[in-house]
Amino acid sequence: MPFSSSMALPYLEAVIGFLILMYLFETYLALRQRAALKLPTLPKPLVGLISQDKFEKSRAYSLDKSKFHFLHEFVSIVLEVAILGFGVLPFFWKRSGEVVQYVGLSPENEIFHTLSFLAGVMIWSQVTDLPFSLYSTFVIEARHGFNKQTVRLFFLDILKSIALSILIGPPIIAALIVIVQKGGPYLAIYLWGFFFTISLVMMTIYPVLIAPLFNEFTPLPDGELQVKIENLASSLKFPLKKLFVVDGSTRSSHSNAYMYGFFKNKRIVLFDTLIEQRKFIATLDNDCCKCQPHLLPFRRVVLMLGGTKLLGCESLCKNPDEVVAVIAHELGHWKLNHTMYSFVAVQILSFLQFGGYALVRNSKDLFESFGFDTQPVLIGLIIFQHTVIPLQHLISFGMNLVSRSFEFQADAFAKKLGYAQELRSGLVKLQEENLATMNTDPWYSTYHYSHPPLVERLAAMDKPDKKSD
Repeated sequence: MPFSSSMALPYLEAVIGFLILMYLFETYLALRQRAALKLPTLPKPLVGLISQDKFEKSRAYSLDKSKFHFLHEFVSIVLEVAILGFGVLPFFWKRSGEVVQYVGLSPENEIFHTLSFLAGVMIWSQVTDLPFSLYSTFVIEARHGFNKQTVRLFFLDILKSIALSILIGPPIIAALIVIVQKGGPYLAIYLWGFFFTISLVMMTIYPVLIAPLFNEFTPLPDGELQVKIENLASSLKFPLKKLFVVDGSTRSSHSNAYMYGFFKNKRIVLFDTLIEQRKFIATLDNDCCKCQPHLLPFRRVVLMLGGTKLLGCESLCKNPDEVVAVIAHELGHWKLNHTMYSFVAVQILSFLQFGGYALVRNSKDLFESFGFDTQPVLIGLIIFQHTVIPLQHLISFGMNLVSRSFEFQADAFAKKLGYAQELRSGLVKLQEENLATMNTDPWYSTYHYSHPPLVERLAAMDKPDKKSD
């Protein structure tokens, strides 16, 4: 039973304790950040670059999101601790077995039992997340002029996402269970190879089969912007094959873009807001998946593979040369092999994670600590993920440090190509038009940000180039 003192090792209590400690630590950082957001003046380097009107709007938008964040995180930690501490997971696992039996199937079949469990988890997640998604989209985003999505389209996206999960999820889960049951001493290798293959498949089919279910894609019209992007790609020997425009304005006035494709078949997709308003965006950010929620599965695959990335939804810029400068930055990541380094690092970490799971998957004490008297495959993965949360936080922090270093290098790459002024002005407009955060707390940004704050990027670009001997 949960919270029992008879356990050989208090795995559950340790997990809950760490979750609470991390919540308190991250809340402290968020309070520091909120204090920075309340500052009434721009950072000195941005004075004269950002208008006072935009600063006030940015400040109001950031404070609204900050307040919402506190509530969301509090509810999340309360629910997570309650689910773990009061044995909701084992209770729900048993009830899901009863559902399988009720519909005339055998609850001893782990695949059916697991799919029943996941169906309940999906319903629970939708119910608990829905109020926050609605408020974020139709209150905060609408209040600050970003939301363009109708209630009908909002729920239609949810239904499509659920349908895709029902279609794609069961075969993957069934294969996962069989692999774990029959993997033997090479389980870690089999698991890594399986998920690596799934990632490649998803990266291939998402833009072609899944994304068109949510948006309409058309070729980028001939014109100045197309010529400049193609010339830049050609000069860097980037194998650009096609440029597309997607109707992102049906959901949000935030702009977005992404690159995808393997080897000699790369493509770039620009949202129509970029074209209609002559605006562009710059960096990968969680907010792009908030205003475009159907991109979330693609973003997860992007993070796993590293080789293809969303350009982001930080904001917008009006000059075509600034668009090209921002793309030069992004192509810098490709040219400097940042994507390959990230890809290799993620694959190594994934393999080590599967190796760790293989070592503990048969630990009876571990399952009993969380209230389970059986050892289902999926439950084992869930429990293992909770036990390695401390390592995941450390790895995430380290990856953020590396990512920020890569951003400075990509900025320097664009600068060497002769786009220093265009990139500088483009980043300022990106910051201004999307009401991005102007004042950031150094502790908060160091811990959370995968991209350096604008002030730091501008300062780095203003430094003279190092002379080579």
